Amino acid sequence: MQRDAMLKQLGYSPNEALLSQMGRIIENTKDYSKIEKHIIDLHDVLKVDKSYVAMSNSEDYLKIKIETDSKEMIDDAIKKVDHFSDKFKVELKKIDGKNTYYILGFNK
Repeated sequence: MQRDAMLKQLGYSPNEALLSQMGRIIENTKDYSKIEKHIIDLHDVLKVDKSYVAMSNSEDYLKIKIETDSKEMIDDAIKKVDHFSDKFKVELKKIDGKNTYYILGFNK
């Protein structure tokens, strides 16, 4: 998938800065090409829980952000994130004190 297509799938309007950042994210994410389709699928599945996949503002990684206040939706979103990580062997890094995860890459 091209960088601009990925950005559009995640809800961004591609521009040079975002395309450049997406390039760095792809380079930093281990075996990105093996998991990119699954990242889009996760993004779509998380929408019902008021959660999503986005580009991090502070790190060159994609992040999973759970933004709902509903305990039930948070629990459901976390189950989906755990399933995504386990099924597709994706290494995540949870941010302390937040319902946010960095997608580090494929972990065989």
